[in-house]
Amino acid sequence: MISYSPGCDVGPLEHWPFDNPASRYQITAGAPKAYGRLEAGGPGHTTRFGIWRCTVGSFQCVEQGDELMTVLSGKCLLINHTEGTEISLQPGDSLFIRDGSLVTWAVTEDITKVFHGFKADGY
Repeated sequence: MISYSPGCDVGPLEHWPFDNPASRYQITAGAPKAYGRLEAGGPGHTTRFGIWRCTVGSFQCVEQGDELMTVLSGKCLLINHTEGTEISLQPGDSLFIRDGSLVTWAVTEDITKVFHGFKADGY
């Protein structure tokens, strides 16, 4: 069993550079750095589950897969340009984002989230 709750220690994470061409990353403010760990799934699978952390800064990207996330720590403003929505996220908040959505992550406090993703044609 894997269990996470707001404020918990998620253990070691590896650097996940903003370099996936399909995501079309653009840093828009500061110098954010991302880190993560897959707990299940990933390349060659239709689902993935894991932990993701990002430092303060802002970036735009195209989401790769439908994703349900829950924030464990930190704060950000997530702007979904595809849907024309903005939402402030903090510990305990959950959000669903659709595959292909163009979003801006404006991270105001280092943020850590747990996520479950699905991509019908695989990651």
